[in-house]
Amino acid sequence: MSAEPLQVLIPDLVGVFVFGLSGGLAAVRARLDLFGVLVLAGITALGGGVLRDVLLGLTPPFALRHWPYLAVALAGGLVTFRMSAQVERLRRAYLVLDAAGLGLFTVTATKLGLMHGLGVAGACAIGVTTGIGGGVLRDVLIREVPVVLHSEIYAVAALIGAAAACVCHQLGVLQVPEQVAAAALVFVIRVIALRRGWNAPIARP
Repeated sequence: MSAEPLQVLIPDLVGVFVFGLSGGLAAVRARLDLFGVLVLAGITALGGGVLRDVLLGLTPPFALRHWPYLAVALAGGLVTFRMSAQVERLRRAYLVLDAAGLGLFTVTATKLGLMHGLGVAGACAIGVTTGIGGGVLRDVLIREVPVVLHSEIYAVAALIGAAAACVCHQLGVLQVPEQVAAAALVFVIRVIALRRGWNAPIARP
């Protein structure tokens, strides 16, 4: 892991930065101070990965052993603290990047789960937890019902991507092209859901 190639490390850090922006923006909207903004940005960006590593017994978590992850997450929070209005205006671009980060984190975590001997269900659970974990922690900390639990097609997209990665693994072809394809599937589903306003069904009272 310490020799992680740049083609994996750089997209990973881009995803961390985007989720850091997400957490920082939520903190600004909740009128937290600078410390609160940075804390929420860090938890949003790194929370899913930390949960993944703890569940897989990979301790200390990777993000806590490699300083660029924490630095990039905090940089995302600092950007939103200083430029919250500009970030808000770029919300469409931010949502697209967020969808890309969701796909990447979900698929890489699913593969890691498979590499550690988990079955399909367990690997999918690890993948989805990694993809949505930071956002869930973010919403809980600002006393909101997590978005993934009550409206948007978000966790469902992650689950489909994780399942696709597991199918490729069962066929013996879960290499870089297949991982990219599975991540792209998550991205496409998420973006189409945003454009068309798709929501998961809810029970009628």
